[in-house]
Amino acid sequence: MKRIAFTLIFAITMPALADRMPLPASTPASYKAECSSCHMAYQPALLSANDWRRTMAGLKDHFGTDAAVDTPQGQEISTFLERHAGAAGKLGSAGEPPRITQTARFIRKHREIAPSYWKDPRIKSAANCEACHRGAADGNYSEHDILIRELRR
Repeated sequence: MKRIAFTLIFAITMPALADRMPLPASTPASYKAECSSCHMAYQPALLSANDWRRTMAGLKDHFGTDAAVDTPQGQEISTFLERHAGAAGKLGSAGEPPRITQTARFIRKHREIAPSYWKDPRIKSAANCEACHRGAADGNYSEHDILIRELRR
């Protein structure tokens, strides 16, 4: 009986756990400081190791901004991102340049969102996770915690 109860509880909570991906405890201060100076410090699991390598190699022109960091910081951040990257097979291609919003995972999770919402002044861009997901910075992407009422499921 205990085994059945545990199995049911586990099956019920799995979808909620799938939308949780906090930053690893080993996240270097350099990553938090450098990356969150312009946008949310995205969880490494949102891109594959290869996509993070390409992102770090292109920081001189990072979506129109020079986001280059010094060599020691760059190496520390790259090592961290690659170590904690997501599985390429589950994420799919992130395009060129790599964009989290181009991965198969992102597209699958957001397929019911009308394209017009990405232009909404409250959101501005699909890359602005925190506009909709109140816990995005903490790795909580649950559809039950969506800030914008019209997008809640």
